Amino acid sequence: MSRTLRAALADAAARFAFSPTARLDAELLMAHALGVDRNALLLDMERPVPPTFATLVERRVAHEPVAYITGTRGFWTIDLAVGPGTLVPRPDSETLLVAALAHFSTRAPASVLDLGTGPGTLLLAALDEWPARGIGVDRSDTALAYACTNAAALGMAHRAAFIRGDWAAAIDARFDLVLANPPYIGLDEVLPDEVRGHEPGSALFAGADGLDDYRALAPQLARLIAPGGCAAVEIGHTQAAAVAALFAHAGLDSIVHRDLGQRDRCLLVTPRGHG
Repeated sequence: MSRTLRAALADAAARFAFSPTARLDAELLMAHALGVDRNALLLDMERPVPPTFATLVERRVAHEPVAYITGTRGFWTIDLAVGPGTLVPRPDSETLLVAALAHFSTRAPASVLDLGTGPGTLLLAALDEWPARGIGVDRSDTALAYACTNAAALGMAHRAAFIRGDWAAAIDARFDLVLANPPYIGLDEVLPDEVRGHEPGSALFAGADGLDDYRALAPQLARLIAPGGCAAVEIGHTQAAAVAALFAHAGLDSIVHRDLGQRDRCLLVTPRGHG
């Protein structure tokens, strides 16, 4: 007698005990194997277990990120194609968009720059929120290929351009909104196997103290922010004071915004005296 979906999900979740979202991981993989979304899975648990599910479970047991296995990740109001060579979008990064919404209030930014765009995560989420145009910059050809694919799939290719570059070195313009989620992990910090073993180190690590990329960004931000605009920069939850000090030295004011777990997660940055 074949296993029920419920039993297969329970068995998989037990094998995913290393994950803080073990049951969710199992449900997402089962939905992917069935070719349906998770809601449809939960509404009909009487389906047979698809034969491909076992292979997906083994990949997850090897600590491969769920987003790499399914090839997609939801972020803000959009779904993004992701895979090896790209940073997996995380809910914590949505704090940058919340902070930007608070800054602009009833206004809408007309231009957006996303530094370290990866698969287009922050830029495309911002363009889905506002009728703006934007540029995404990244050093990774792999990430930029995903970003272009995502822009096309979301119908935003006419509003989003992507260029290969080292932060803002190739940019000579000002933007209403500058977004950045730079690497901020110290080289010796402990990370889950699925992160250290699968996601690109160039998108994670930033020197011994995790601040190297903020040191590069700080002197560039002031010339990028248009009058009345701002930058929203992601930080590690212990880094607010250190990064704010780097920005202050470059003539920038910073306001800390916290994520849903009440951890410091974003600095909302404006040129001094223009907040």
